[in-house]
Amino acid sequence: MSVTGRRLPARERLLRAAGEVFYQEGLRATGVDRVVEHAGVTRATFYRQFPSKELLLVAYVQALNTAVREYAGPVPEGADDAAAWLLRLTERIAAEVSAPGFRGCPFINAAAEFPSADHPVRVAVAAHRTWLEDEVALALERSGQENTREGARRWLAQRDGAMVGAYLGSAEAAAATLVAAVSDLVR
Repeated sequence: MSVTGRRLPARERLLRAAGEVFYQEGLRATGVDRVVEHAGVTRATFYRQFPSKELLLVAYVQALNTAVREYAGPVPEGADDAAAWLLRLTERIAAEVSAPGFRGCPFINAAAEFPSADHPVRVAVAAHRTWLEDEVALALERSGQENTREGARRWLAQRDGAMVGAYLGSAEAAAATLVAAVSDLVR
């Protein structure tokens, strides 16, 4: 039985179902039949929406990217507002890594399953990471920081470390360390 809403269009149900099962069970390990069952659609409906599993995998990563962009919102112009934006984004990530059921960063998890940098899933993950680093660099620039590209790389490394550390160790410690490090970065 599907845990997604039957009133949603089939494509949206499939993406939501894929998001749930891919995150819990892995991208390669999860077959089309599992996604179809979870979405409550037929295989024919699946293949009308996504002619291949690979296209669904890419759409899944792109949907994750869209969700992050939506909750991040645009980087504000003012120095204090840009710094606050970066802290809010960081605190959101800290809350995510501390949430029950957290199984690591879905982007890192997806990239780990596809070792070739030119695989479409890895290309979609790389596009997300480029956007994220660029937005953080912009926030640092607008907040008056120097070496904003280096600062953005450090932020991304802290974020990645918190994602992995929270999954493998203490989520609370990883979240607190991330927030403290970013607070120091924007001072």
